Amino acid sequence: MRKQTPYLVLLFILTLTLSGFNNVEQIQDNPPTEFELLVQYLEENNNYINSELAPSLVLAPEIKENLKNKKYLVLDIRSEAWFDYGHIKNAVNVKGPELLNYFKNEITPAEYDKITVVCYSGQSAAYYAGLLRLYGFDNTYSLKWGMSSWAGEFAENIWVKNSTDELVDNLETTANPMPENGSYPALTTGKTDGESILKQRIEEVFAIPYKESIVKTAAITETPADFYVMNYMAEEKYNFGHLKGAVHYTPNQSLATTTNLATLPTDKRVVVNCDTGQSAAYVVAYLNVLGYNVGNLAYGSNSYMNSTLVEKGWNGFSEKEIHEFPIVE
Repeated sequence: MRKQTPYLVLLFILTLTLSGFNNVEQIQDNPPTEFELLVQYLEENNNYINSELAPSLVLAPEIKENLKNKKYLVLDIRSEAWFDYGHIKNAVNVKGPELLNYFKNEITPAEYDKITVVCYSGQSAAYYAGLLRLYGFDNTYSLKWGMSSWAGEFAENIWVKNSTDELVDNLETTANPMPENGSYPALTTGKTDGESILKQRIEEVFAIPYKESIVKTAAITETPADFYVMNYMAEEKYNFGHLKGAVHYTPNQSLATTTNLATLPTDKRVVVNCDTGQSAAYVVAYLNVLGYNVGNLAYGSNSYMNSTLVEKGWNGFSEKEIHEFPIVE
């Protein structure tokens, strides 16, 4: 038995060595994909969309109280004509697609306590603020309800016009099952680390007009098979009534690799439905960067059950959201 001991030890060492080589070969044969590198980087650094930081909304009274505060910057991304018609005092007019360049080359973002992006309804501003947050500008916010909350003349053709009850009697109240985990999108930036992939993807997404992310309720009701509706709100609201076929996702936690991110389909358009379209816009920004084919349900549930949301205090738009603050013409 003693004579066999050196042989057995040598055999054991050889087995471990070969096993190690096999593991190295396996790792080399299956390196992480760009998607995996990107998500790992995002989840290890801030994990914004799956945290309580999202959505980063500012209310109109806060901006009003800080009009003389040089540490507060307001960026108005509406058209030049609407900006000239009326805007918040000291606001700067910048086109949405140009915001990233503006942050990188025109200002020093760290000099401000808050940089608030403002649009007509709060939805496109939230989208761009979401992209800027992902890029690393974590003092970026969006104005809730947009300029519609600043004065009634802006709200009339935006939130007032688009807040309806057209589907309130045709909603589901039973839960739809969440799909099994599937594949992730394929990214092809050519970059080899998470941070570089992220910046490249954000630059690519900035080049796509936000209007291409908008999905109206009518499109979903007319061709429901074309969409996967992600109901991104509290379970109580989902259970009360949701669009037919919609699947519930818990805000601030369901879009991680350790939770439900892999359940999102890559073979059809994902539409994010929240109360107002503003939380959803932050999610759409995130999922666009990850490579999903995703859209934002315009005006959220306010587009089809506004009165119910107002009655229950569930982010329903009403006149009380309009402050009639002064504008600069």
